[in-house]
Amino acid sequence: MIFLGIESSCDETAVALYEGDISSGDGKLIAEQVASQIETHARFGGVVPEVASREHLAALPPMVESLMQDAGFTFDQIDQIAVTAGPGLMGALLVGTSYARALGMVHHIPVMPIHHMEGHLLAPGIDKLLPEFPFITLLVSGGHTMLVRVDGIGSYSIVGQTLDDAAGECFDKSARLLGLPYPGGPEIARLAQQGDAKRFTLPRPMLQKDNLHFSFSGLKTAVMYAVKNAGGIDSFDAQAISDMAAAIESAICEVLVKKSIKACIQEDAPRLVIAGGVAANRSLREQLFEMAARKQIEVHLPDPKHCTDNAAMIAYAAFQRARFGVHIPDVWDAQPRWSLAL
Repeated sequence: MIFLGIESSCDETAVALYEGDISSGDGKLIAEQVASQIETHARFGGVVPEVASREHLAALPPMVESLMQDAGFTFDQIDQIAVTAGPGLMGALLVGTSYARALGMVHHIPVMPIHHMEGHLLAPGIDKLLPEFPFITLLVSGGHTMLVRVDGIGSYSIVGQTLDDAAGECFDKSARLLGLPYPGGPEIARLAQQGDAKRFTLPRPMLQKDNLHFSFSGLKTAVMYAVKNAGGIDSFDAQAISDMAAAIESAICEVLVKKSIKACIQEDAPRLVIAGGVAANRSLREQLFEMAARKQIEVHLPDPKHCTDNAAMIAYAAFQRARFGVHIPDVWDAQPRWSLAL
């Protein structure tokens, strides 16, 4: 089967073609394209929903046409269209779902709604085999930070999640306090490589709590007071900013790593998947592999290019759903808020 994937939940417009064999489970990514809106939104310090929707509307039709032409495919070869139906920005989701439905109607192709976070948690399977079920997935994408137990395709249970700011939001908000450009996560990661994380003492929120939940708003506040107590951001030289970036990254990564390993042990699932944009963070990956090895836990990571939002993961999730015969509702719509515990 050939799947056309469409992703437009936030600030990346993405399309992809994935071919999968339902009987054997073998598959391959044929082609993909991603158009980022980062430069458009950077001057606002964050994503502007109305602007994002208009960008998707302009980009999506020519991207699909280009993808099909470059891959040498026609619509009569497409067996299914997979589109992100949520969660995300409502206007952005409507652009993608409306376009997918229009394509499906014109070319008589069924359309499958895909949960954006399901795409992320299955993303490691795009380039390699998914781990054996059950496994734990740490999802750290945008406004989401959660630990999910995966017992099969379509069988997900949230065992821990953020109670306020997500890890990605903490990176962005802390970066703003340091006068760094949007998006903050990559900037902090870049500066942290030259920084001394021990120069500033920051808390590790919820780490001592007897649960698997997260909370990063207090960490952001601690960064604000640390900057203020040190004389304000104007008193920081380049090295001080790098040191603070390293301290922020260290605090966030330590919490994510220890909670993830704890989840694997509690759930008796010695396999861990890390997915979402923050999963591309080099320090997080290194710490996870180190601690997981000590606890005899397997770590599975997507290719860095498939950590951030992409359509390959949406097409791949549709393939897995078709392969395992997971029910798709006859009536569905875009959902800005949509529980992963389906």
